[in-house]
Amino acid sequence: MSEPITVTVTPAELRMLTILRDMPPSPLRDRVQRLLDDLLAFARNPRCHEFQSDGVPCENPAADCDQCKVVLEMLDTMGRRLPKA
Repeated sequence: MSEPITVTVTPAELRMLTILRDMPPSPLRDRVQRLLDDLLAFARNPRCHEFQSDGVPCENPAADCDQCKVVLEMLDTMGRRLPKA
């Protein structure tokens, strides 16, 4: 077993950690963790892989580009479909 790590978290962060830890080991849990890893990586650094007219990747998730729109629409759709806890 790994050594415990002491860290200060917000109530929302603690809720997420608790929910993940309460999930029994399963392929579903693995998929949820991978999805959260990818989603948080994108949210932390929302770079489009598409280059803009100046040759620089877009770093603005509010920009009018297809990739950001797809991700934001997907999050909106998931938010509407998930039951409220």
